[in-house]
Amino acid sequence: MGEWFSTLTFFEQSYWVIAGISSIIFIFVLISTFLIGDTDGVDGDVDADIESDTGIGFQFFTFKNLVAFFTIFSWAGITCIEAGYGKTITILVSSVSGLMMMLFMASLIHYINKLVSSGTLKLENAIGNVGEVYLTIGGNRSKIGKVHVNIQGALRELDALADSEETLKTGTVIKVTEITGTGILIVQPINKNKHDNKPLIANH
Repeated sequence: MGEWFSTLTFFEQSYWVIAGISSIIFIFVLISTFLIGDTDGVDGDVDADIESDTGIGFQFFTFKNLVAFFTIFSWAGITCIEAGYGKTITILVSSVSGLMMMLFMASLIHYINKLVSSGTLKLENAIGNVGEVYLTIGGNRSKIGKVHVNIQGALRELDALADSEETLKTGTVIKVTEITGTGILIVQPINKNKHDNKPLIANH
């Protein structure tokens, strides 16, 4: 094995090293996903993706997607090398293959999380709940922002619009008044000091 590896060029060795490392990690991630659940992120909490899905949305650069990229990148490159292609073609083909795999993985995980979320999360349960603006919301429904609201016992990050004339900035305390047909929360500001650092929803 060592003699075979030493006969390879540095370019070929690089692809084989990447293939070996990424493939081992990919297999581990794949097994853990089936046994534990979707484990993007360090904490490995499957509920984290589901709870924040409607707020975070499509995620391209994740650890799992990067592992998939390098796995397909390396093996596609090795295939090109074995077929006798030059370095430029090998790098191009392997890079495109890796990016396509990343896109496939991101789309698959996003779609699965959407299905799980839509089956368990009932947005109408947010009506009447108090929350806090996370990303600025434009007045008179002019700009979608994001809010943190407790729904079904969990803090969630969701898209929101405001009927109020003023812009609702980060930290503004709000109340959910209705839900649009597309799943966007309609909120109204609550007359409370925006700079009050006491958490309003963390312990609900």
